[in-house]
Amino acid sequence: MDNSKIKQHISQQFNQEMEELRNKVMMMGGLVEEQVDLATKAFMSYDMESADQVVLQDHQVDTLEKEIDHECTDIMARRQPAAYDLRMLIATIKIITDLERIGDEATRIARMVMRLEGTDYYQDKYYEIEHLLNLVKGMLNGALDAYARNDVEEVIAITAQDAKVDREYNSITRQLITQMMEDPRNITRALDMLWTARALERIGDHSCNVCEHVIYMVKGKDVRHLSREEMERTINSVR
Repeated sequence: MDNSKIKQHISQQFNQEMEELRNKVMMMGGLVEEQVDLATKAFMSYDMESADQVVLQDHQVDTLEKEIDHECTDIMARRQPAAYDLRMLIATIKIITDLERIGDEATRIARMVMRLEGTDYYQDKYYEIEHLLNLVKGMLNGALDAYARNDVEEVIAITAQDAKVDREYNSITRQLITQMMEDPRNITRALDMLWTARALERIGDHSCNVCEHVIYMVKGKDVRHLSREEMERTINSVR
C-alpha cells in the first residue's frame, strides 16, 4: 500500500487506527473477491464445495462490515476528524456497504447452485458468462486497488468498463430469450443463466460505486450520477 498520500497526525495512535481501518477494508475486499471467484466456479462447474464456501464467507463479510462501521463511528466521535480524515471515514462506511452487497450477489449465485443439487440437466459449461465474469472481476480488483493506493488515476478506465458490462449483459439476455423461444427445454437453464448474469452486472455497478467513493475520499468531490466525461472533468479540475 502506498501510504505517502495518507495524512500523518501528531497522535501516533490516530495514525495506527486509520491504518488498521484501511487494512480491515482490504481484508473485507479480499474476501468478497474470493466469494465472486468461488460463486462463479460453483455455477459453471457445479462445484458444491465452492458454493458452501461462499455462504460461509458471507458471514465473515457481514461481521467485518459491522466491525468497520462501528470503528468508523467510534473514531469520528473520539477524534472529531476534519478534511481528508473525515472524508475517508465517510467513504469507508459507504464502500463497505457496496462490498457487502457484492458478497450478497455472490451468495445468491451460490445458493442457486445448492438449490439445483441433484438435478440431471445441469451438464452444460456456462461459457456465455465467462467474458462478463472477467470484466466484472477486473472492475472489482481495480476499485479495491484504487482504494488501497489512495489513487484515482485509474478510476476513469475502471468505470468505463461498466458500459461494456451492460452491453455484455444485454447480449446474453437476448441470446437466452432466443434459446427459450426456440426450445422450451432450454427455459430452466436460461433462467439460471439470466439470474447469474444479472448478479454479475450488479457486482459491476457496486464496483463503480466504490470508485466514486474513492474519488470523494481523495478529491473531496461527489461524482455520483455524473457521466463518465463529467466525472473525468471533475477529477482533472481538482488538484
